[in-house]
Amino acid sequence: MLRRRLFEPEHEEFRRTVRRWAEAEVYPHATLFREQGMVSREVWRSAGAQGFLAMFADPAHGGLGLDDFRFDMVLTEELAARENGLYIPLHNRIVAPYIHRFGTPAQADRFMPGIVSGETILAIAMTEPDAGSDLSGLRSRAEDRGDHWLLNGSKTYISNGILAGLVVVAARTGPGRHEIGLFLVEGDRPGFTRGRRLEKIGLKSQDTAELHFTDVRLPKENLLGPPAGGYKLMMHNLAEERLVGAVQFLARAQRAFAITLDYVKERRVFGRPVGTFQNTRFTLADLRTRLDAAQAFVDACAAEHLEGALSSELAAEVKLHASETEGLVVDACLQLHGGAGFMEEVEIARMFTAARVSRIYAGSSEIMKEIIGRGLGLDDRPKRDAAQGEDRA
Repeated sequence: MLRRRLFEPEHEEFRRTVRRWAEAEVYPHATLFREQGMVSREVWRSAGAQGFLAMFADPAHGGLGLDDFRFDMVLTEELAARENGLYIPLHNRIVAPYIHRFGTPAQADRFMPGIVSGETILAIAMTEPDAGSDLSGLRSRAEDRGDHWLLNGSKTYISNGILAGLVVVAARTGPGRHEIGLFLVEGDRPGFTRGRRLEKIGLKSQDTAELHFTDVRLPKENLLGPPAGGYKLMMHNLAEERLVGAVQFLARAQRAFAITLDYVKERRVFGRPVGTFQNTRFTLADLRTRLDAAQAFVDACAAEHLEGALSSELAAEVKLHASETEGLVVDACLQLHGGAGFMEEVEIARMFTAARVSRIYAGSSEIMKEIIGRGLGLDDRPKRDAAQGEDRA
């Protein structure tokens, strides 16, 4: 596998540490996690004890003070390759940075120790039943009641929704299209209830839920950032979120290729290994080439991100390309497994269903194309709307 010279020896040593831990603490329980529809809290605490959670956090909060995206990239590659439901990338690089970057010192002192230890699992609640992920269409509302905020609304498709001990909730705070606030809602806050754990066609071990907020009284200190500044904060982290997604998608595609290569060497048809047929050789040669090209793109974008230069358009490109590559690869690999590939107990079958959502969440492929096209100057929106930027779709 071709890799850009992105990692230093300490990153590869970290990779070996993560792999040993996952082989001992995570993968042996994968079947149980799928049956339960979520991972155990114990595995989150184990990850915290290893120092894998919110590595950028201040040592005063139990963190390593290690704000190097490459360590999280390694962690993501190792864990995402095997479907296990442990959604550490969401915790580490999507939700925790809101508190780390935009929270007050008091908020960091209050929440970061649990985030680092794994006692407090994180989720972010944006998507709504009637608004999809169009942030400008949010109906959840937080009213300023003087000494507190009153939060009402519902969210859906929330990853880590059942396990989360702290949820960052986006809610409308005023009449303007982008007057949105972000609120820190503890898992045991009165008025906050969890609805169904949603049954998905893939990623069975990753809990996804509906969340409901009914007259939830939140102290003023639970507001994250300015009362109407949440939209800007959410847009700030989108490029990294899409890069994290691309890392996950490609890690799964690489795993699909590896297990299929092993399979076609062993599986015999008409008295010879499946891998010796020209169709198999040509298919895998094509996939290997596509994977190496996609990996080079992901690694180049990671290098851009390390320099603070990853644009929203480039992030959209890498998210689009990696998710579409994953879909193409797992489909071709399932075909090479034949009938076995359609069986739930076979890994490639689970990878096939899991891959389908990659072209939807964190911005669908269609939205990624819109962002890329607008970056080319092909924008037919009124100037006022164009200036407001992209919605999270």
